[in-house]
Amino acid sequence: MAEEYLFEDTRPYTDAEVPAAIQRIVNNPSFSFIVNYLFPDIDNKDFREKCLNTKTVSEFQHIVMDPAIWSIVEKTSNGLTSGGFEQLKDNRKRMFVSNHRDILLDAALLQILLLQNGLDTSEITFGSNLMKGDIVIDIGKINKMFRIERGGNIRTFYKNSLEVSRYMRYAITQKKQSVWIAQRNGRTKDGDDKTEIGVLKMFSLSSDKPFVENLSELNITPISISYEYEPCAFLKASELLIAKYQKYVKGPNEDLNSIIQGIMQPKGRINMVICKDISIDDLNECDKYEKNDKLVHLAKIMDKRIIENYKLFPNNYIACDILSNITKYSDFYTPDQKKDFENYMNDGLRTINLPYDELKNIFLLIYANPVFNVKNPNL
Repeated sequence: MAEEYLFEDTRPYTDAEVPAAIQRIVNNPSFSFIVNYLFPDIDNKDFREKCLNTKTVSEFQHIVMDPAIWSIVEKTSNGLTSGGFEQLKDNRKRMFVSNHRDILLDAALLQILLLQNGLDTSEITFGSNLMKGDIVIDIGKINKMFRIERGGNIRTFYKNSLEVSRYMRYAITQKKQSVWIAQRNGRTKDGDDKTEIGVLKMFSLSSDKPFVENLSELNITPISISYEYEPCAFLKASELLIAKYQKYVKGPNEDLNSIIQGIMQPKGRINMVICKDISIDDLNECDKYEKNDKLVHLAKIMDKRIIENYKLFPNNYIACDILSNITKYSDFYTPDQKKDFENYMNDGLRTINLPYDELKNIFLLIYANPVFNVKNPNL
């Protein structure tokens, strides 16, 4: 079966589909707004022609998306640092499993760093809840994003999970494309990065091979990403407080709003580290456990590597000390940095029509939890 007909409802675009998709993108009313934000000094018409002249996924990523994401980094951050990319030089195709703080940027930043290191970009999971609007779908699928179906009953959920599992294994072992996926379903909203067992279980669905052989085929490689200023922190705090008392229901454009805020809000410094991959020895160690406990132990190994490589910023230590009303970590920040953080926190929280004290505690935990995890010797 020709590749373009495999996984028809899941896969990203092939090169053959790129020209038509780009034509739709440049004709979309939102195109001018996007170009004006990302490249204010570039003539809209010239950029349109540059897009139309790209004919393949690789060309679009190199010529259009790479400078676009770097533009976001330059406009909204105080720099992007990275580590661990040298271990990817063996060109093995991998299942990148990342902690998840921003809907778009976590995966997008990986792509520009892969290109910066002379490596091929990865394919990226893309929740069906985000696939809304033609321009979003087209830009996503040109950028190697593939669909994960959200929601449904248990039977539908299993069917969708099996489809995605089969596609990811196919991408890694046959298409020879690495894959990016978050360690959990949805962003970490409370700053406590933990791998969901369900995600690891999904990986294994697509093979009947024994545990070690099954998962070793995927070359699981954790990624740790850290932002000095948590993306959408005030939205996350609001959602967590509402969810404490009632079922949280997203608004009709909430995901899109989170994407836009994640792109446009200041992020301070950003750091991404490719952690040590999950080795055969790691999997053999997990295999000593019974049934589901194998995946529980694997998740602990992955969490340890992600948290060990998390970069703590002054804001994280400040939040810890404010939350506990102590000065335990005062050596890690200055009085001016603390004052700036408090002003940032108070200015944001006072715009939200929810109980201030509860909201403040939740907000502080978003920043403090990474410190608690890093300093926890029992992790």
